[in-house]
Amino acid sequence: MSRMAALSGLAAGVLLLAAVPLAGTAQAATGTVVYASPAGSGSECTITAPCSLDGAQNAVRSANGSMTADITVYLRGGTYHRTSPLALGPQDSGTGGHNVNWVAYPGEVPVLSGGQQVTGFSAYDSSKNIWRASVPVGTQSRELFVNGVRAQRARGPLNPQGFDLSGSSFTTSDPSYASFTDQSRIEVVANREWKHMRCPLKSITATDSGGSSLNVNADCFKNNNSSVPNPGFPFNGSGLPKLDGISWIENAYQLLTQPGQFYLDSDAGYLYYIPRAGENLAGADVQLPTAAELLDLSGTPGHIAPVNDDDPDAVYTGSWTALGDRGSFGDLYGDVHATSTDGDSVSYTFTGTGVQVLTEKHPDGGDIDVYVDGTKTRTVSAASAAGSRRLAQQPLVDVSGLSKGTHTVKLVKAGGSEMLVDGFSVIPDTVQPVHNITFQGVTFAYNTWNQPTTTGYVDNQAGVLWNTATKYPTPTRIPGAVQVHRGNAIAFTRNTFTHLGSTALDLADGTQNSAVTGNIITDTSGGGVSLGEADDYYQTRPELMTTGDTITDNTITYVGQQYQDTIGVWAGYTQNVTIAENDIGYMPYSGISLGWGWGWATHYGTNYAGDNRITGNSLHNVMLLLRDGGPVYLNGGQGNSGSGTNASTTTTSVISGNYLAVASHACCSVYLDEGSSWWDVHDNVMRFIAPSSWVGVQSDGSVHDTTVKSNYSDTSLSENGKGATVEPATVVTDGAWPAPAQAIITAAGPRAQYRPLTGRIDDDDPGISYSGGSWGYSSNRGLGDFNDGIHVATTDGDAAGYTFTGTGIQVLGEKGADQGLVTVYLDGVSQGQVDTHADTRQVQQVVWSTSGLTPGSHTVKVVKSSGAFATLDGFQVTRTVNDDHPSLQYTGSSWQASTGRGFGDHGDDVHAATADGDAVTVTFYGTGIDYLTETNTDQGTVSVSLDGTSQGSRNAYSATRAAQQNLYSAGGLTLGHHTLTLTKAGGGYLLVDRFDIR
Repeated sequence: MSRMAALSGLAAGVLLLAAVPLAGTAQAATGTVVYASPAGSGSECTITAPCSLDGAQNAVRSANGSMTADITVYLRGGTYHRTSPLALGPQDSGTGGHNVNWVAYPGEVPVLSGGQQVTGFSAYDSSKNIWRASVPVGTQSRELFVNGVRAQRARGPLNPQGFDLSGSSFTTSDPSYASFTDQSRIEVVANREWKHMRCPLKSITATDSGGSSLNVNADCFKNNNSSVPNPGFPFNGSGLPKLDGISWIENAYQLLTQPGQFYLDSDAGYLYYIPRAGENLAGADVQLPTAAELLDLSGTPGHIAPVNDDDPDAVYTGSWTALGDRGSFGDLYGDVHATSTDGDSVSYTFTGTGVQVLTEKHPDGGDIDVYVDGTKTRTVSAASAAGSRRLAQQPLVDVSGLSKGTHTVKLVKAGGSEMLVDGFSVIPDTVQPVHNITFQGVTFAYNTWNQPTTTGYVDNQAGVLWNTATKYPTPTRIPGAVQVHRGNAIAFTRNTFTHLGSTALDLADGTQNSAVTGNIITDTSGGGVSLGEADDYYQTRPELMTTGDTITDNTITYVGQQYQDTIGVWAGYTQNVTIAENDIGYMPYSGISLGWGWGWATHYGTNYAGDNRITGNSLHNVMLLLRDGGPVYLNGGQGNSGSGTNASTTTTSVISGNYLAVASHACCSVYLDEGSSWWDVHDNVMRFIAPSSWVGVQSDGSVHDTTVKSNYSDTSLSENGKGATVEPATVVTDGAWPAPAQAIITAAGPRAQYRPLTGRIDDDDPGISYSGGSWGYSSNRGLGDFNDGIHVATTDGDAAGYTFTGTGIQVLGEKGADQGLVTVYLDGVSQGQVDTHADTRQVQQVVWSTSGLTPGSHTVKVVKSSGAFATLDGFQVTRTVNDDHPSLQYTGSSWQASTGRGFGDHGDDVHAATADGDAVTVTFYGTGIDYLTETNTDQGTVSVSLDGTSQGSRNAYSATRAAQQNLYSAGGLTLGHHTLTLTKAGGGYLLVDRFDIR
């Protein structure tokens, strides 16, 4: 066929981008374009002479003074090794309403890495298969990754027996511990209810009876056991549970016994490792993370926290009395300064641009004259209406707009029965956010967080820790590998956060109007995304609040791999925040935790939180280890705050449209803990929740103005305390979900354009229909199940079905002595029975499979027919993805969509590009992918990149036209997330017809 005829064939029914934009299509950058590469240098920052990251930052600063269009920084593929973070501030921000976009160059994968590659391993102890490599003396790290797989710090058995707590020591009759080396780096770890606690040892000594005494670091033991921080509201604490037992002992060379474990001897400069089966350390990619942070975006003023009324910079003049233990009034750190004499004053000298003074509003309060630097500026009143309750920690005096420097605020009692002072909060700098910066297509990998090595891990809850270095314990958090402080209009889109030693992303210190969209977050030691603060509850200034942020369409899995109390998405005090359409699963504690303060707004004061939304998320396989949490966990007040931007409104927060499934040790599916007020919980689906409850409401009376209605569950169990209006859920039996519930299940999770395509379907996938009443779920069996969980049926006739689009499917299950026959149906036609009986247990077995199906929609159903049990561990699908799937990302301006050509295209359509350099990228989770397209005389070379590594080129030229030809195939990949990019490199057209993913 001639080139002209081929063009005519393509053009039939064509839709041009200019007329109808194609989903997932990115245009070429306009405005200033800057290029960076891992080996870049100089200041040209062109595609032929790219800069380093720091050089690109300098180029942006020289161009962003008066922007008329976006600035795009293209990051070429490869690894950008960081020993310190790329630090961006207000001077690196977009101006004139435009953005500075840091974007992966099309078809390439830039990686910001804090890892140090370790080579030169040699056998050290052949009897134990321990290998050793040299690292620089003093190297510190708590993580190791071999070929992209997390290694485990050397540890002893789970829940070791025979230990007794004696003082601050754990004693045992086992004498071997006393001979352990490098004893101060050894840690004892305890999981108790909702808390994860760690302490380093001071020493190990022999006992008089011939055993060993593990002597815990005194400060860490005090903070985790004998004097656990308990400052009360609004920080909570409670002092319980405590580190009073051992879940395991970690980080000793003598505990290095299992494949996949490592030990780092920092003082001597050696890394020890036992390879897993099939690992060849001579060619392995061994990454030892050493950098604490990879990217830092910081505005001013940074973190703001209140200090107590007894701060040494506060000078009280007159007849003041320091009052402690006033009862349950909610005083900051349990005390106040008070006077009943007019004319008494307090002066507070600070360095900054403003200050907020916390006091109490109550009927006995009166006027307070406010002086700034010796000049009276106003009179405020601490009085409230007769009979009204006390409101603690009110920022009644708010001084702002000062020049940065040293100032003094003075408060003078001018009326009323008494005047109280509870604390001071200094604004150290002008409010100048880092703003209008985006990151897209970047991988952030390999960092560590070493603080627990020296001070231990002093947990409050959910990755919020206690800082005990200050006079009063204050809340702090696990830092992020990527941190945003005081940001505005910051966006992270389609990035990957993986193999991290901390939380992945922390949006802190009043970050506003920022978006985290379509990212993959997996394999972190800490949490997934953290948002907001735990100590800015009192804030009344809108510019200092956390507000307007969105966390949507992300896939967040396997967080909390080291610090097991951490959360998929944690949010503290927030306003107008949306957490929606995320897939969150496979983690030791709660999926989403929103709110703080444990009843603060109910009992004691006000906070600015409200108008938050948790909607359309798929949360599954959470609470795998710890207790007293749930897929969605809430505490603290919401809405009707009486302060900040919602001062005169009732801003009820919403939980709706979520699919909540499989929470092994949860209290309940939606957990309304202390003070969870002003919530509307409706139209959620709870599946495989039993023996947990579908909803739980705290019973202490702090919950109020909360309604729970129109929900669906497969259990009627509930824990309804008091204060909420709870309508019983529609209880569904035998998997017969009504249409509204099925619609919620189908829609939950990331939208199609952000959902990673996959051929591996876990047994907890919402697309699997389980019919019959005996299906149950078992997790943490430790037997090798896919994602360490499996579904089990005990009644003949119970079935599991799955509908897929593709050409083949495998049914994955277990074989064992207690299993029997299952009957398989494909598209309603029996395929006969399969015997799953075996003398020994065999996991992740292919029970039944088929291939070579006509591409299209098919349904497989597995029915238990005999034996004690039938199991389902998931499906392996060869999934067909058409060229118009919304998740495909087309880059460039020449792409056209053509339908109705009549040439045998899959779906009777194709996408085509005419410009060299235009590309298509497909992100998938699986082990392989095929690219099927047309070959013809008017087509040419296609450059192929897989996971950022060139696979060379393929030639689509042929003498005759042939549709749906397999031009590129990759198989045997490590099961996980992968990215394939095809780039037009020659010929008239690059055609995309379909991808097969497995």
